[in-house]
Amino acid sequence: MFKWLADWLVEDIFGLSVATKFGGAVHFFIYDTTKIIALIAVMIFIISYIRSYFPPEKVKEWLQGRGKGVASVLAALLGVVSPFCSCSTVPLFIGFVEAGIPLGITFTFLISSPIVNEISLVMLFSIFGWKIAVIYVFFGVILSIVAGVIIGRLKLERYVESYVFEVKMGETAVTAELTVKDRLQIAKDNVIETVKKIWVYILIGIGIGAFIHGYAPEELLVKYAGEGNPFAVPVAVLLGVPLYSNAVGALPIVEALMQKGVASGTALAFMMAMTALSLPEMILLRKLMKPQLIGVFVGVVSIGIILIGYGFNIIL
Repeated sequence: MFKWLADWLVEDIFGLSVATKFGGAVHFFIYDTTKIIALIAVMIFIISYIRSYFPPEKVKEWLQGRGKGVASVLAALLGVVSPFCSCSTVPLFIGFVEAGIPLGITFTFLISSPIVNEISLVMLFSIFGWKIAVIYVFFGVILSIVAGVIIGRLKLERYVESYVFEVKMGETAVTAELTVKDRLQIAKDNVIETVKKIWVYILIGIGIGAFIHGYAPEELLVKYAGEGNPFAVPVAVLLGVPLYSNAVGALPIVEALMQKGVASGTALAFMMAMTALSLPEMILLRKLMKPQLIGVFVGVVSIGIILIGYGFNIIL
């Protein structure tokens, strides 16, 4: 349906040919925009309804008092289905530390949530199919667990700002059980709220992707980011770390890069670096921890993403 709509608008209404650079770019923009927004709206509604049975304070309760191995896996999986982004970093980090959850497990959750949230999963599936989506989520979960274990074993609690251990977040009381009607309304409101927040990222990301799709010289991209360049993955990660985007904005760019011949692992490593190590999150984390801990976090995650990028290139 979305392809038919894009074909009709581009060729019949606008009178353009998809074979031209401009026509191809416009077709890419319309097709991806309509498909992605529709799929995101449907999936957010379903996931929001399910999530209404698991309020955020439950995350902290589930992680308290569990063995480190079980807690690490649970933290990574909870990150996948959690709606948290960099704006939630401060209260989440304080809440986890105040609850006595080990630092490594806290980082596991903070890494997993932006890399493999439900929106990125839906978009990966819609753009690249189930195989890439499953592999990406699997490696994202593994990265968050391993990075969390490494950070935990380094015993870096001394680099957390002292006030974090002194803050008391309080407990959230559940005053009433939600009805099915309440949960449906919450799901509807969450769809509207989320789409309002991310539509700009969608348009910007797809716009950049459309430009790359239509105008970026294929030979240049393949030369510097194709499978023939052994340093393409670390270069992509280094470029992605200082940039800011979420999965919504990054995925259309990744799609266009891959269509131009950039290796799958290189493109997906670029996306991981953009989402897991965004500049706004680093700024927020600086309120909670000293530069030494931020440096270790960025270094460990960057190395992990580079290794995963090479792994993607071998598998895909």
